Amino acid sequence: MLEQPHFGRRLRRLRLERGMSQACLVGEGMSTGYLSRLESGERRPTERAVAYLAGRLGVDASALTRASDDRSLPHVLAAVASAPHGTEDTAALSRAVDQDTSDDPAVRWQALWLLSRAAGRDGDYRGQCARLPELVELSDRLGAADLRVRSRVQYARGLRALGDLRTAEPTAGEAVSIARTGDLPVADTTAALMVLISIETELGRLDEAQRHVDELERDLLPSATSTQAAEALWTAAVVSNRQGDHAAARDRLERALGLVRGEDDLVLWTRLRAAATAAALRMSPPRVAAAGRWLSEAAAVLDLVGTPLQVQELRALQAQLAFHEGRLEEAGELSRTLLAEPDLRLSYRDRVGLSVLDGRLRILSGHVDEGIAALQDLGRQATECRNFDLATHIWQTLATTLADIRSPGDGTPGTEATDGGGSGPAGPRTG
Repeated sequence: MLEQPHFGRRLRRLRLERGMSQACLVGEGMSTGYLSRLESGERRPTERAVAYLAGRLGVDASALTRASDDRSLPHVLAAVASAPHGTEDTAALSRAVDQDTSDDPAVRWQALWLLSRAAGRDGDYRGQCARLPELVELSDRLGAADLRVRSRVQYARGLRALGDLRTAEPTAGEAVSIARTGDLPVADTTAALMVLISIETELGRLDEAQRHVDELERDLLPSATSTQAAEALWTAAVVSNRQGDHAAARDRLERALGLVRGEDDLVLWTRLRAAATAAALRMSPPRVAAAGRWLSEAAAVLDLVGTPLQVQELRALQAQLAFHEGRLEEAGELSRTLLAEPDLRLSYRDRVGLSVLDGRLRILSGHVDEGIAALQDLGRQATECRNFDLATHIWQTLATTLADIRSPGDGTPGTEATDGGGSGPAGPRTG
């Protein structure tokens, strides 16, 4: 039997990875109080409890009780941290974290940081958020302001990617508060403000988001690096776009794109162009030619070296662009294929965006009732998640699509805006 607190840590991680609350896991066969004491390490599990919990989790009991291997967490951590990029054995590190007996908070923090970052890079946002509450707790134990901010920023990003804005907002707010009082580098304060602004924008709190944008531009941009400034400008442009100030959005967008060269930071250079594509297509009217140009530049890189998540994001943007260029059959094929992927890694917002496109195409292809029902369901879900910006977009899309079929034009979406005269911001991907 695996001893405490290691059994509790593993139990909690497996529960969170499956998105289960304590009440959901225990069902009617165990009290949540007993489960809480097991997870905290206060109670030693019985064989009967192990068997019951393993069954509820859908795993073999050995997944909860297997003993540690011979390598300590510091040993595995050193091996992973020093491995060439792309060859890190995160599975071994995950096992070592679960089996760690040293209870060294600094070592555990570093290991959990690497695991959460790798999960986010792979689009495994649920797995990422399963690790991050402990990361936040460890940073508080260590009492280091910079680690406290970075843990919360990472957690808020992961929660936002899952669509859990209720938890993401206070987490981001804590990060900003700690950064303001901790005399931290510009990078930490900027990162905390950017994720809070993104969340406030999605919640529809544009006045609050604008106040934080003003703080970002007034107090932080003058001393930021070009990379930090580019991401900050991008985040600020999101707010301008949602406020309908497309001139300000275009200005910030162009300044951001001009600050980063591919040879300096290829990842950010590519991400900015992918986000610019989404931004241009969401403007009113959409800037289709500009979107096509930016997407071609991003695709040239991502088709060669993109991660599975980045490739899926690229395909989703290609579906959106095909729709706006009037290639409806191609847009439908791209969206259906991607939505049917067994390992779909897109964030909540990107998945909903793709589903909205699918519903819109159903309406335009004659399956009106089916498409309306799909969009209404998506709108209700977004509202329940308090993602009011996304909900507004869904309802506006439904209204626009119904107007299109009642007053048909030439049947080519987006043709009124192919001059490429500007673009709107989508904001840097922070998940």
